[in-house]
Amino acid sequence: MEDSNKPVWQLTIGEFMELLDSRMPKIEEKNISQNSTSIKYVYGLAGLAKLIGCSINHASKLKSCGVFDEAIIQNGRKIIVNSEKAIELFKNYNK
Repeated sequence: MEDSNKPVWQLTIGEFMELLDSRMPKIEEKNISQNSTSIKYVYGLAGLAKLIGCSINHASKLKSCGVFDEAIIQNGRKIIVNSEKAIELFKNYNK
């Protein structure tokens, strides 16, 4: 971009897109490094059901029988599930 002192509201769409594109590689690198070390969570019974590929009702039954106890953080009705731990526990689950 020629004039770095130009106000944002005076940029053309092309200039604005060029500015965004020039910043994208830096943003993507940060996201990749953060995602590789962070724990992934799913939220609620719907998130758990989607994670293991079953109905919400079946996910609720599995949760109630204690399959996911080590992977679940619950406060009242709020449920947060560590997805990696839940998948590991589900693989080791025997009916």
